Amino acid sequence: MQDQFSIMVHGGAGALGNIKDERVAVRYLESIRVVLEHGREVLGQGATAVEAVEACASLLEDDPLFNAGCGSVLNENGKVEMDAGIMDGRDLAAGAVAAIGNIANPVQLARLIMDGSEHVLLIGEGALHFAAHCGVKLTPDHYFFTPDRIEQLENARLHGRIMLDHDSEGDEQKYGTIGAVAWDRQGNLAAATSTGGIVNKRMGRIGDSPIVGAGVYADNATCAVSATGYGEEFMRTVFAKTIADSIEFRELDACQAVDFGIDYLRRKVNGRGGVICIDRLGRCASGLTTPKMIHGWIEHGGETYCRF
Repeated sequence: MQDQFSIMVHGGAGALGNIKDERVAVRYLESIRVVLEHGREVLGQGATAVEAVEACASLLEDDPLFNAGCGSVLNENGKVEMDAGIMDGRDLAAGAVAAIGNIANPVQLARLIMDGSEHVLLIGEGALHFAAHCGVKLTPDHYFFTPDRIEQLENARLHGRIMLDHDSEGDEQKYGTIGAVAWDRQGNLAAATSTGGIVNKRMGRIGDSPIVGAGVYADNATCAVSATGYGEEFMRTVFAKTIADSIEFRELDACQAVDFGIDYLRRKVNGRGGVICIDRLGRCASGLTTPKMIHGWIEHGGETYCRF
């Protein structure tokens, strides 16, 4: 067992023009810092990477600042439909949920699917049936209906278009997803990603967050990855797996692999978003095609860093 560990989290990418108020910016960064310090505490006490990413992602789902869990955006019918995925780098075990409502912490249900079923991905009514089987209590609609999300949906309907989290009148928006990746004291990797999707999206739309190899991936032989951005572009490029493969087949480190993946995303589909990654030696890296990404990291048990 080693003494060191690493952890990274993110809370969305984009221009982040909505975060012009310094007080709002401080709230975002403080939330990221608190989540990272929780990750430091649990990993320092010997928690597994899977336990750490589930715990950190759950805290972000509980924060209405972020487009996941309680802060999820609303679809075309004014409903919440959430996606989440989690993956264990030890054996490539994975669990995911898609297009679900009334679950406060979708990442926790994804973990239950990974550990307690023979499947990887459950959606909609089937996922809720499995949640009931596991004793997960449903959360009422009003928990998710924050004033900001209701206003966003009304604006999207007014303009007759789909909008992304914290949309603006310009071309750049904030792409709302939360995620966590970790490397524990046993040298194991894990990743988790969770999202509420796109404002005014079509009912039943599923993004990259619950798709293994697109928005979430972990393999002890290479790295752990969580992506945030326009999900369709990440699915079409198998973005997370592309980064992992660049480590396996090109023998790159985390920073080089992320640069390779970001370049590939740009060249192939002009993709929009960002990514966090920890490689098999605990080295942290991030990359983005948007101007900013809310994220933070602790590398090898060192200092805590948070930035846009």
